[in-house]
Amino acid sequence: MLNVRQYFFSLLCIFTSFNASAVEVKGVFQLSAVYADNVSSWQEHGTGQLRSSDSELLLRQAVLSVSQDLLPTLTFSGDFQLSQDGEHHAGVTQIQLQYKPLSRSTIRFRGRVGMFFPKMSVENVDTAWLSPFTYTNSAISSWIGEEMRVPGMEVTLFSPGRQRRSPWSWEWHVGAFKGNDPFGAIITWRGFALHDRQSLHTDRINFARYPAVIDRNIIWHPAWIEPFHEIDGQIGLYTGIHLRYVNQSQVRYYFYDNRANPLAVNGQRMYAWHTKFHSLAWSHKLGDSTRLLGQWMNGSTEMGDRFVYADFDAAYLMLSHTINAHRLSARFDWFDVDEDDHIAMDINSSRGSAVTFAWRYDINPNWQIGTEVVIVDSDNDNRPTVGEPVGRHQQQAMAVLQYRF
Repeated sequence: MLNVRQYFFSLLCIFTSFNASAVEVKGVFQLSAVYADNVSSWQEHGTGQLRSSDSELLLRQAVLSVSQDLLPTLTFSGDFQLSQDGEHHAGVTQIQLQYKPLSRSTIRFRGRVGMFFPKMSVENVDTAWLSPFTYTNSAISSWIGEEMRVPGMEVTLFSPGRQRRSPWSWEWHVGAFKGNDPFGAIITWRGFALHDRQSLHTDRINFARYPAVIDRNIIWHPAWIEPFHEIDGQIGLYTGIHLRYVNQSQVRYYFYDNRANPLAVNGQRMYAWHTKFHSLAWSHKLGDSTRLLGQWMNGSTEMGDRFVYADFDAAYLMLSHTINAHRLSARFDWFDVDEDDHIAMDINSSRGSAVTFAWRYDINPNWQIGTEVVIVDSDNDNRPTVGEPVGRHQQQAMAVLQYRF
């Protein structure tokens, strides 16, 4: 894969080839003062489910989102992030070329190629796939942000309701990609977590050094994954349907299958994981100031000859309300991983729930302050293998200062 310098050099070449005044740049910077339980997170090879492992001052987000119209029908865009924590600290989270021909037809076409998120989320709809509702993502979006990206192409047919004088609009997305073969490893061995860190294009995600995983006589896998590798040469597929009723309600359904060969393994001892799932997300405005959001995901993942196999379910429901420049949001998360495989020593079932309360206040278009509390209860059956209890109760509170331009 390209490294960060190669990406930035490529971008510089593109930008200098066109009128620099046409480049649009947006930025979001978040600094947080965090109070958290003294529990090591997965980033430190621990078993905690939250991003922070102790009280700290954290550069939570430092994001640049750039876009440029190369032609009237062709747009380049990229999201670049600086992270204080994690294995790598600077890199690309999304980069793409989008083609959207001009048309007055009732059914239109657009397409994109690059490395990007499918548009299955109704939660992460802000700049650079951030959430405007809370600072910590739902368990579903946390997993997508750290382990999922589409290095490939997507074709979309869409029909705006106004063209048909109808209150209903629809979109149909079909994507094909290579890479993302280790997708599924993190939620199986670590379980679902709640955070807002998006993995960079060359990132490495750690997890606890479970004896059954790292022992060369059992599974023999490193205590980390690099999620965007291509291992087996297979092409993954997904499809999604969006329905929107004026500006009031929307539903997004996706089916994803990376079609990975679970027997394929590379020189780092990373396996391809055959992961597939259904996702249903919805958003409904209860009034001018109140919105109800939710998402449900159900799927399975397999590595090896059923060395590891797990079914997973996750869901959240969130209520968000604005009062002038204030936004108040409350979310409940539920998640479950149910393992059923051939290796009895590798015990990976997990389950849990979480509540999140957030307040965000826009001082002006550039500055925002906010606070958030997250409470997580989880049971991970593999924790005793590293000397920790199955159940864990964690809390995290933080104050956030945000600047955007």
